[in-house]
Amino acid sequence: MLALAMLLGGCAGLPAPTEVPVTLPERFKHTEGWLAAAAVAPAQLAPGPWWQVYGDPMLDRLLRDVAAANPDLAQAAARARQAQALVSATGAGARPQLGVSAAATRSGASNDSASSRFSAGLQIAWAPDLWGRTALAQGAAQAEADASLADRDAVRLVLQLGAAEYYVRLRSLDLHQALLRQTLVAYQRSLDLTRNQYDAGLVARADVIQAETQLQAVRTQIVASQRQQALAYNALAELTGRTPDQLVLAQAAADLPALPAIPSAVPSALLVRRPDLAAAQQRLAAANARIGVARTAWLPDLSLGAGAGLQGATLSQWLQAPIRVWSFGPALAAALLDGGARAAALEQAEAGYELVSQAWRGAVLQAVRETEDALASLALLDEQVEQQAQLVRLAQENLRVVNNRYEAGVVSFLEVATAQNLALNSERSALDVQTERLLASMQLVAALGGGWDGLQP
Repeated sequence: MLALAMLLGGCAGLPAPTEVPVTLPERFKHTEGWLAAAAVAPAQLAPGPWWQVYGDPMLDRLLRDVAAANPDLAQAAARARQAQALVSATGAGARPQLGVSAAATRSGASNDSASSRFSAGLQIAWAPDLWGRTALAQGAAQAEADASLADRDAVRLVLQLGAAEYYVRLRSLDLHQALLRQTLVAYQRSLDLTRNQYDAGLVARADVIQAETQLQAVRTQIVASQRQQALAYNALAELTGRTPDQLVLAQAAADLPALPAIPSAVPSALLVRRPDLAAAQQRLAAANARIGVARTAWLPDLSLGAGAGLQGATLSQWLQAPIRVWSFGPALAAALLDGGARAAALEQAEAGYELVSQAWRGAVLQAVRETEDALASLALLDEQVEQQAQLVRLAQENLRVVNNRYEAGVVSFLEVATAQNLALNSERSALDVQTERLLASMQLVAALGGGWDGLQP
């Protein structure tokens, strides 16, 4: 039996993991110089407070509040602690167990008198982990615990990115409202001028109505912008673990946070520090260990036990002259027929490994896609910012010329209204493009798992 057990034990080790067919790209499509082969020290792969590259103290405070007070993040941290506690519980089975017992019973039958028995004992049991089953199970639990820690980091990154996006949109809406208020003043002047010309009989009543309509449209846009701002403010308060009345934001700066300098060459190896990829990789290791656990199910269980105690028919006998009992010996047990349960468990573990391996592959592909999306957005938005700035200059020059022609009585107010709308829409679009470019840079930081610490811009 012992020789057979040792022979089977040699076949029950940790299986070699199946190769997952996925590799990081040699270069990203939308940016030159992003090479996977670049040497990056492990210390450079540890992400820090990635938002500090934007140099905004209010953003820094908000994202630190997210890490400290967000309830979703606190739940993820609690799940990580639960998973770590399970590691200790899983390994407890391979350690000696000590127990005590005490009993007082009275029994009898219809044809016999009743009798009493008093007993107390001490038991020691140990099931040595001959085949590594407990070690494999504990390894799987540890990998799951590490995956839970990575899940916590992933939740933190997602929540902080969401808070940063809401903050940027709040700042953008502030700038939109400032632009609309300036436009409101300009449109009021146009209305006053048109009314004066109407009173002088120079223009028709239709021009006054059109100027009033334009002015009212801007007032309506201001209210709509205030609604968007209120919703973004409430969402930001929730992410920081506060109610809206508890969130206090400092006076907004005159412009959006500056766009950070992106390194000209960033290795795609930075993707491996993404917390979601780290979690998927740890779950792959856990699934591989569970295959090893399933393979050991065919091996016999060996346990060593010892016990000693005192027994007596009466309480006085148990106290004064008890009967001393003891036991010691090993036990070997193995299931010969189980109806295919162990084979099914092994097949289930192998299928679970395949499931997790494909999840890992999918996570890598998603990481590459998100990085490519951010890079493509940044490259194209940079160009769009320049094109939009040129459009703003042309629209403002057109408005200046049309205003002069209108005051000279050469054109109708319809041309003024058209030029004013074109100038307003071009400036608002310019703000939107700048906002989207800033958000794309934050999404790139998140796609890389926390920026590019340690690399030169």
